[in-house]
Amino acid sequence: MVDADIEVAINPTLEEALAKGVTLYFVVEFELVRPRSYWFGETLSSLQQQFRLRHNALTRQYQLSSGIAHRNLDSLDEVRQALGQIRGWMVADRAALKKGQTYRAGLSMRLDTSRLPKPLQLSTMGSREWNLDSGWYYWTVQP
Repeated sequence: MVDADIEVAINPTLEEALAKGVTLYFVVEFELVRPRSYWFGETLSSLQQQFRLRHNALTRQYQLSSGIAHRNLDSLDEVRQALGQIRGWMVADRAALKKGQTYRAGLSMRLDTSRLPKPLQLSTMGSREWNLDSGWYYWTVQP
């Protein structure tokens, strides 16, 4: 099970896009790997969760969705906090991990620009305002 807090920065360009009705998609990825000295590591678990963020101008609220679950939030600060909190994410069966073995776990979050409208996808290429990527954060797991 993974619990994590990710700092999410929504810059003015993304705020403006939301205000104009553009839906933003964020992807959280997790991987659990058993390192091997003679070959690439063996991936034991690889998961991905997508979040959809949109602004409703009529209610002046943000809607954050994942699958069929959604939350209405009043401010971007609430959105940042909710989007950055990963709680109780079941990532691997504990019985599959061997005692004494060392594993490497990794977590990342990024804005999925491939889900933006096509005209916006062109303007995102090489643009820092649209390049929201936490990079991978790795840690060691020893059951």
